[in-house]
Amino acid sequence: MGTHYRSLSNEEIKALELNNCSHENWSQVFVKSRFVPNYIKNTQFSGDIYIGVLEKNFLLTGGLKKHACINNSVIHNCIIGDNVVIENIQNYIANYQIGDDSFIQNVDVILVDGKTSFGNGIEVNVLNETGGNEVHINDKLSSHFAYIYALYKDRPQLVEQMKVIIDAYTKEQSSDMGIIGNNCKIVNVGYIKNVKIGSHCKITGAMKLKNGCINSNEIAPVYIGRNVIAEDFIISSGSHIDGGSIITRCFVGQACALGHGYTASDSLFFSNCQGENGEACALFAGPFTVTHHKSTLLIASMFSFMNAGSGSNQSNHLYKLGPIHHGLVERGAKTTSNSYVQWPAKVGTFSLIMGRHYKHSDTSNLPYSYLIEKDNTTYISPGINLRSVGTIRDAKKWPQRDNRKDVVNLDFINFNLLSPFTIQKVFAGIDILNGLKTNSGEDSEIYSFQSCIITNRALKRGLSLYKIAIHKFLGNSIIKKLEKTLFKSNQEIREQLKPKTNIGLGDWMDLAGLIAPQTEIDSLLNAIEKGQIKTLLEINNAFKTMHENYYEYEWTWAWDKIQKFYQLTLETITAQDILSIIDKWEASVLSLDEMIYNDAKKEFTLSYKTRSTADEYIQMENIDFKCFNDTLNQNPFVISTLKHMIDKKELGEDLRKRIKHIK
Repeated sequence: MGTHYRSLSNEEIKALELNNCSHENWSQVFVKSRFVPNYIKNTQFSGDIYIGVLEKNFLLTGGLKKHACINNSVIHNCIIGDNVVIENIQNYIANYQIGDDSFIQNVDVILVDGKTSFGNGIEVNVLNETGGNEVHINDKLSSHFAYIYALYKDRPQLVEQMKVIIDAYTKEQSSDMGIIGNNCKIVNVGYIKNVKIGSHCKITGAMKLKNGCINSNEIAPVYIGRNVIAEDFIISSGSHIDGGSIITRCFVGQACALGHGYTASDSLFFSNCQGENGEACALFAGPFTVTHHKSTLLIASMFSFMNAGSGSNQSNHLYKLGPIHHGLVERGAKTTSNSYVQWPAKVGTFSLIMGRHYKHSDTSNLPYSYLIEKDNTTYISPGINLRSVGTIRDAKKWPQRDNRKDVVNLDFINFNLLSPFTIQKVFAGIDILNGLKTNSGEDSEIYSFQSCIITNRALKRGLSLYKIAIHKFLGNSIIKKLEKTLFKSNQEIREQLKPKTNIGLGDWMDLAGLIAPQTEIDSLLNAIEKGQIKTLLEINNAFKTMHENYYEYEWTWAWDKIQKFYQLTLETITAQDILSIIDKWEASVLSLDEMIYNDAKKEFTLSYKTRSTADEYIQMENIDFKCFNDTLNQNPFVISTLKHMIDKKELGEDLRKRIKHIK
């Protein structure tokens, strides 16, 4: 331990023994130069012991002061930092390095038994309980890495190389000495075994923590509360686990919250997930997966930006070969109360699932849809969620609810409601709907798709909404590209429109929060497969690069689509063509905002009809519409929607002014 420590003097040994302390060989005890033995009492030491100074007072809740001390404990083979409280250890603390200013009181046992990896390398059978999509967790795991590792089992060499990288990292983290960081508080805790605890962690009343890593730090501390049981786990910075939650073979990402008796096994929770009351099994919970209800089970499924309604449930087996099936629900989905889906199935982005669904359908190319059960059949309303006030509200709230405080983020999250990933699916949806019309006739009352039903009215409305979404996204892209520049000629416009890179062409993917071109993802996977990338840090940096370059890649994709959709070329496009695109964009934006406003008005009407002062239901003809409209237009979301309409008009007008003089 270097020159910071010295052996005990004979006087210090006598003082310790007078304080009812013991060690079979005091020569194995080392202390810092300013050490005084006065605050160590009734403690049995064994093995190599290093002790810092005990000079500080802790100010406890309620105003009580507690001097740093080691009392009523059994301590084996430990390195104890400066100014700690270690008191009332019912069994013992063994094989730990305890940081400065930590407070450990009323604990049963804290130990490391042999060499351990502290939860790194644990196999989590996510998606498939029987194995086959397993992820070996580690304390640097990102949702994007896990997505690839779980779903690319058809590339065994890739998965094998990823496992080699995980194994190398796991070996680096393995030790026969545990760590409790600086400024930790561990009070009224039962059993802690083979757990690495980061600085500023607070653990109060937990029952059992076994084989795990708690990545707490000063900027993003972790809290683990009363009656929590965790085994074979990783808990990332800024997370909060409380209220008797039980987790087994789980990864908990940054700024997650689990509480009110939530139970989970073989599950992954990434940034900003929330779980209360219900349960999870074999769940891949991408960023912002939220479930709050006691009767909700999320099983063998992949979600992100998702909100689960009360009583949501899924099945991962058909009572034949066991729980071998899983479902993929793309970003932004919601389930209503008492919804049910029988896996395998795939649900498109920003879709709403209502009722019970057994058809194993794939609606991934019909985004923004409602999936509604009627007469034991799934009815699809394509695109209708684009006009939902709930969809827009969700898209706005996610960035505001990003509670990550750590300086290093594990997940790279793209919050965009419209992106190349979603708009490519909108284009595919248009092809599907047009194909149904061609094959079944334009006047058909119903159309069959993936064993589901689309009505004629829903199909026509879906086509209209999808075209609005395309105009909005492509218009947004071109306005962003041409903003803040005063153009003098068509050639200057063309120069600014020209993409700086070819990266972005082709398909895009959503890797559980990260939206990126498939070409870039494939390049990364090939580099891993060939052994050119060999560390978790290199992989995470590659994801970071994709995320940071998103808008540059997005423009490459958008410009390609603008040329095809509006039948233009870089060599021939003029200011007049831009003005035409802006007109279509503005009409689409205002049309969609008007739909959203009306949707908000409809929901607000239901709230307004019921008075809080009595069980009185107000009929529409009795509503004071001036008062109603005044109240509606004071709603924060409605205000933001109306402001959005004004802002977009001004944005379009600004670009018109800067280019309309060009002939």
